[in-house]
Parts: sequence; structure tokens; C-alpha cells
Amino acid sequence: MTEDEARDWIRAHFNVSRETQLQRFGEILRAESTRQNLISAASFDALWTRHFVDSAQLIPLAAEAGEGAWVDVGTGAGMPGLVVALLIERPVVMVEPRIRRVEFLRAATEALGIAGHATVVHGRIEAYQPKEKAAIVSARAVAALPDLFKSTAHCTDSSTIWLLPKGRSVQSEVEAARAKWQGVFHVEPSITSPESGIVVARKVRPR
Repeated sequence: MTEDEARDWIRAHFNVSRETQLQRFGEILRAESTRQNLISAASFDALWTRHFVDSAQLIPLAAEAGEGAWVDVGTGAGMPGLVVALLIERPVVMVEPRIRRVEFLRAATEALGIAGHATVVHGRIEAYQPKEKAAIVSARAVAALPDLFKSTAHCTDSSTIWLLPKGRSVQSEVEAARAKWQGVFHVEPSITSPESGIVVARKVRPR
């Protein structure tokens, strides 16, 4: 997928105003990159493909989720949590332990006008206590599946949908998770990287 194709994909699945918001976010990312290393310098050349569409492709996979918040674990530079919050109106909670990233995310949500439904929580997911169980949990390059399920179990219930982008080791990670966790696991191919996959998990609980 080229950068132009990535923009076309966003436009086709959402609308031009959302594309404009992502463009603004890209500018905010570039400005902040002079102060802290949010994403690699080289990946700015593939920002729409590697980061924006790579995050946005999770949204259709959440179509059957019930009401409630989308909790993104370890949001970092804003992917996928902030991208999701730009594209849909569902409440999004971004949980991030690094204070400089938290400050960046909070400033970005204010600048982009989405602070009304996008919340940034400073801390580790293990310490986060939501008022209601998450409808969706996402995490990008945070931890292996068994560790991720363990650290976020208190935020979820049987109706939660997990959307977890993974690299080449996706199938082996699913098998490792099944040793300690049961549920319905499916690997959806990534549209931005043929070698990667997205773990879609439901009804996750300890064995």
C-alpha cells in the first residue's frame, strides 16, 4: 500500500474531514518529533501506511462491540488510540506510563478538538481501574499475548473484544496464549503488512 492508497482508504472508509484531522495530527507529530522520539524518523515517509491506516484498520473489526469505552494500552505516540479517537465518536481511553508521552497525547487531543471523548491516563494498565469494563481493548507492540491478557483482565469482561496487532510471530503468540487463556481467537490479515496479523479475541478468561 502506497501513501496515496492509504489516504484513499481513509477517505473511502471515513470521510474527507477525518482525513483532514489525520493530516493535522501528522503535523503535530512532526513538530513534537523535534523534542522527543515518538516514531522513527524514517517512518514519517510512510506515516499514513505504517501508522494511520495500520491503526484505523482495527475499527471495522470492532463493529460488533457493545457500548462502552475503547481502551488502548501503551498508546505512546498515539497509535492506535489517538487515531481511533480521531475517526470515531466512541469514548477512547489511552493508558500510557511515560509522562512525556502523556503530556504530548493530552496536548494533541486538545489541539485536535477530541478531548471530549478521548481521555489520557498516566500509569500502567495494571493500576488503571475503569468505572465500567472496556468494550474494546487494543495494544500495539506492548507485550506478548499471555502477559497482555493478564495485565488487562481486570478491565474486561466476557463481552470485550480484543484487537491486538502483531508481527510475524502472531500464530505462535496465539498458541502460547492458549496454554493459559481460553477464548475465541482469530487472526485477521493486516492490510498494511502481509507478514503481520491482528489478533481478534473474545470471551477471554484464564484456564
